[in-house]
Amino acid sequence: MLKAVIFDMDGVIIDSEPMHAKAAVMALKKYNIDIPIEYAYRFIGTKMAYMCSRMVEDFNMDISPDELVDANNEMKRLLLEKEGYPAIPYVIELIRDLHNHGLKLIIASSSSSATIEYVMDSFNIKEYFSAYISGDMVTRPKPAPDIFLLAAERLGLVPSECIVIEDSYNGVTAAKAAKMACIGFFNPNSGQQDLSCADYIIEGFEEVDYDFINQVYCQIYKEAAIILTTQNFIIRELEDRDLDALCLLRSQPEIRRYLTDMEEDPDIEKEKLRAYIKNVYSYYGFGLWGVFLKENGRLIGQCGIEYKMLDGKPIYELGYMLSKAWQGMGYALEFTSAVLDYCFRELTIRKITAIIDKDNDSSIRLAQRLGMKKVSECIRSNKACDIYEICKQ
Repeated sequence: MLKAVIFDMDGVIIDSEPMHAKAAVMALKKYNIDIPIEYAYRFIGTKMAYMCSRMVEDFNMDISPDELVDANNEMKRLLLEKEGYPAIPYVIELIRDLHNHGLKLIIASSSSSATIEYVMDSFNIKEYFSAYISGDMVTRPKPAPDIFLLAAERLGLVPSECIVIEDSYNGVTAAKAAKMACIGFFNPNSGQQDLSCADYIIEGFEEVDYDFINQVYCQIYKEAAIILTTQNFIIRELEDRDLDALCLLRSQPEIRRYLTDMEEDPDIEKEKLRAYIKNVYSYYGFGLWGVFLKENGRLIGQCGIEYKMLDGKPIYELGYMLSKAWQGMGYALEFTSAVLDYCFRELTIRKITAIIDKDNDSSIRLAQRLGMKKVSECIRSNKACDIYEICKQ
């Protein structure tokens, strides 16, 4: 289960790498050494002490690495006073959203403790993070896994409960060496970083939120993804352990009468449902999900959308069912409206269709309360049905 997100800082929270590279060029210029800025980008994700040691060695400099560190820090200070650190667009919103959903957050950066403190204070994000790990706190820099292993230890978690967001080859390599899930953020200002070892690569944070992060994590570890939560429900992908409860739900006479594909043999029915769970979610990214009570985790319904064909044309069909014991309480409206909003917002679907038996009065009333409009009629499995639609506003 996902419990924490580990953020790199430079290039992920702040767009600082161009400034750091520029400072390195300026520091070497002080000693009459001209380098292309691409050389400095090689050290993204490493500690400054390591970078300066390599530079002293590469250019046979007659100074100590510590002296070059001081020169770099001075150039960074001058640039920072002049330009400041810009935040990566939308990352602050992501940090708040993850925190509000109860995830632990920690920064694991090769930068110094003072720099991390400065950034957290500058963007008023210190309250969202449980702690930070700086490059000063570990012996081996990225691409060694030490900084991420220490971050997990500081949070009291194991690596498999964390996911890392990194923008550099060294950072991604370190995360995978720590046996952690990793999202690579392709930041063009971080140089041409090889992020191919990341489990998932993004190009921005505009549409990245808790749901996205959690679903990526679940895909990596092949866990059932939580799609969304409402006031009373958790809506998530179904798992094999849910099959007994799901079969009982589907066998209720009030539900069974509207199911056209349910097998009489319960073992065959379970195998069909098992194949559905294994194949449909991963192929489409959606399907009929389980509706579970928040208070006790009990499965009381299903809701979701399915890709179907109607009169030779593809549609996204809304489907739902609710245990009889929980009907008449407004629950169906709560979770179906949440699912519609999710499909419009997250899946960017433009139109959703519901095909309802003409004698299913409760579902017809629900469709109308959801704002769906009757557009036509059809025959399905020898039953007369009404076709309702709703479009994204």
